[in-house]
Amino acid sequence: MTGGNFTHLNEQGRGRMVDVTEKKITHRLARAQAKIFMKEETLKKIKEGSMAKGDVLGVAQVAGILGAKHTPDLIPMCHPLLITGVDLEFRFVEEENCLVVEATVKVNGRTGVEMEALIAVSVAALTVYDMCKAVDREMEIRQIRLLEKKGGKSGHFYRGDNVS
Repeated sequence: MTGGNFTHLNEQGRGRMVDVTEKKITHRLARAQAKIFMKEETLKKIKEGSMAKGDVLGVAQVAGILGAKHTPDLIPMCHPLLITGVDLEFRFVEEENCLVVEATVKVNGRTGVEMEALIAVSVAALTVYDMCKAVDREMEIRQIRLLEKKGGKSGHFYRGDNVS
């Protein structure tokens, strides 16, 4: 049995890390997003910085960066990468009682950083949940998704302007 179009399968049909040895080193970027829906009071406490556990967004920022850096420890077939940049941004959408987390990850490498960006927003969102769960156990993390990917053979992917 051959791997066919499934590059993560070896000749025996078992998982493998894709060989990127011959791929060109290019500048690559990925942006991802997660949304955390919560009670109005919870969103207000985060915005005011009055959550009992401290600076929710500051801790989530660091957690997201660490998540991106540790992606190959969490996703078995991801290559360890020398990431050149990670940044997270937070946006309050008060009419939806929602906190939007966006991560941008950059690398000069042979493979992309989509998983690193997705892990970054996931870990940041889970950190927000952890720091706020004492006041709001009903928070929901939704819409973890890739917004944009640049570089490499597959070219530019952009989800579009209708992303909020």
